[in-house]
Amino acid sequence: MRILGTLWGIISLIIMLVAFIPLLGWLNWISIPIATLGLIFSSIVNSRNGKTMCIVAIIFGILRLMFGGGIL
Repeated sequence: MRILGTLWGIISLIIMLVAFIPLLGWLNWISIPIATLGLIFSSIVNSRNGKTMCIVAIIFGILRLMFGGGIL
């Protein structure tokens, strides 16, 4: 079951990295809730890697939204 938590983290990071492309900042509005769900799921299955990746995706997604003004 821990591999599923890591999978959530990988998916969250991939979506977050795509959202760093200019003019795709709106994708962070999707990335942050997915990463939050992944963090909850990773906490339930006790996946340390999954939790770390989801936290990184959430932090960078929020920072990207702040610097882009919420849209870009």
